[in-house]
Amino acid sequence: MLSLIPLTGIPIVQPRDDLGELIAASLAPSGVAPLGDEDILVLTQKVVSRAENRFVDLRTVQPSPRALELAARTSKDARAVEVMLWDTDEVVRVGPRVIVVRHRLGFTCANAGVDASNVAEPGAEMVLRLPDDPDLSARRIRARLRELTGAAPAVVISDSHGRPWREGTVGVAIGVAGMLPVQDLRGVPDLFGRALQITLVGFADQVAAAASLVSGQANEGLPVVLVRGLPFQPDDTASARQIVRPPEYDLFR
Repeated sequence: MLSLIPLTGIPIVQPRDDLGELIAASLAPSGVAPLGDEDILVLTQKVVSRAENRFVDLRTVQPSPRALELAARTSKDARAVEVMLWDTDEVVRVGPRVIVVRHRLGFTCANAGVDASNVAEPGAEMVLRLPDDPDLSARRIRARLRELTGAAPAVVISDSHGRPWREGTVGVAIGVAGMLPVQDLRGVPDLFGRALQITLVGFADQVAAAASLVSGQANEGLPVVLVRGLPFQPDDTASARQIVRPPEYDLFR
């Protein structure tokens, strides 16, 4: 049976906190010990960024001319826009209160993932960047859990992304370890024996989206979700970059 179980008792994560240790300590109180290799742990990007000290104090940021221009077009804080540009390979679209970019990690998202929600007390003028290398972060957490528990579950780092032509954000995987992120069903027969031709399943994104139903988006305080009972293909070389469609196949830009 598929279960989505939030790990309780994890405090507000601070820079240099040991996420593997916090997760291991929360397993028994959450009623899910022992951890197994067949489990999947989904961590919100925000707790990973907090532990990796990806905070930026906007009072220390000097906006560039490009940031000032984009801020004027979007009514955004020019200092926050400057931070967005640090992680931007290409500005794709600009609209009211939003800048859609191709992030240096490869995916396209709003505001380069730079966020002020659930970061600091109001008035602190702090924002949070995405982890520098979410795949590496996921691998390190997985390795730490192996040290502490003897088990090496798959690890997914999730973020909330919008989607073209649809309202609302959904959870997506920006970092993966130990699990094939895209399942290739080409050649598999359908119900009537016809071989599938183009079906690639965004498995890691589906896992991230399911977990986000439990972790929430506001003040729930549930940044880690255990996904149990869901078969997956182990892959020690997995990367969330396998999910990103190459620009030459992008029909909408």
